[in-house]
Amino acid sequence: MDSFGHTLRRHRTAAGLGLRGLAQLVYTDHGHLARVERGESRGSETLARACDKALTAGGALIEAYRTERAGDTDMRRRTVIQAMGALAAAPAVAPLVGLEALRHGLGAAVDVEHDEWEQIVADYGHGYYRQPHHLLMGQLGADMTVLQHQIAADNGARRPRLLRAAGRLSVIVALGLVASGQTVLGRRWWQTAQRVADESGDPDTQVLVRAWDVVNGCYDGRPPNMVVALSEQVLPLLHGQPTSAACGLLAGRAQALSLAGRHTEAVATVRQLSDLAEQLPAAIVGDVESLWGWPEHRLRHTESWVFTHAGQLDQAEQAQDRALALYPQSQARLRTQVQLHQAACLIRGGHIPDGLRLAADLLDQLPSEQHNHLLRSVARQAMDAVPAAERRRPVYGELVERVTV
Repeated sequence: MDSFGHTLRRHRTAAGLGLRGLAQLVYTDHGHLARVERGESRGSETLARACDKALTAGGALIEAYRTERAGDTDMRRRTVIQAMGALAAAPAVAPLVGLEALRHGLGAAVDVEHDEWEQIVADYGHGYYRQPHHLLMGQLGADMTVLQHQIAADNGARRPRLLRAAGRLSVIVALGLVASGQTVLGRRWWQTAQRVADESGDPDTQVLVRAWDVVNGCYDGRPPNMVVALSEQVLPLLHGQPTSAACGLLAGRAQALSLAGRHTEAVATVRQLSDLAEQLPAAIVGDVESLWGWPEHRLRHTESWVFTHAGQLDQAEQAQDRALALYPQSQARLRTQVQLHQAACLIRGGHIPDGLRLAADLLDQLPSEQHNHLLRSVARQAMDAVPAAERRRPVYGELVERVTV
């Protein structure tokens, strides 16, 4: 059976038209038509209809396009099913991977165009705060293995969506690694996440990946000015759009500026963040328990961080009160981080023993499974506020023991 491109060339030639002549009639580029005829570009049904009408082909070009498209879809279906079947049957594959590969293969057999990865990404955004870390990372590893094989097998229109999902799920892998103290591996995953996001061509995913990298850079030991420089590379991508990714970037930038001692810039950035957050759609602000939303408590948390480091203790106290009133109970660790800001404020205000005791009590009260690298990093920031002459206090040594792993 002739391809759509071959059928188009035959009808064009029979009508006595060159590529440029037909391109003018159907309002497209003659180079694009040439690529379609050679089979280098798929074209579209809109183009097929326009050419059919211009060449009075009686529906032959539309039929040729649809037949070829159906063949392409069938080939993609067979390729994806074959890839999922091979993955599920691999002798060394983990049970979760095998089951997920079988499930995705069944889905492709029914409808290869169906895309459930957007929902999977949304589910992980909620699971990040609710599921135990080891369970979340175990399931995520299985899903990422399946997704990797799907990306390799699918070169159709669905591929950019798969890459978008891979970029966002890579964020959760990187966050999980840094939270568990594996900062070197985490940085490798940030690099991979950025490459995948760029390949997807989705601007929001490109910003989101880099925004979370900036936020995480405030906890993983990178020099603060290096993190600030990273944020400056991403700022041109924002275009003033009110998105959760844009707010995340400004929040991370403000925190990094604080760590670098650039407090005037940090405060100005948090004001800019506040203005942008007011423009967010209600659905994003209302998504209070997802990694992908931007609820008000994230803004107040950022304000608490920035004002605490800047020594603006009244503003910090106001932000802390608002954040603690807004945080859902499921995010106990993040609530504790804000309370550690309160301890740092006591220390900066001259109430050093009270601040150190509060920090120690907060760590003792939080269940051990909630202790991670990020929490300990915030506790260390409170300790750093203690003047050198005051570090001989026993309570300071006790706090050092709690945050040293």
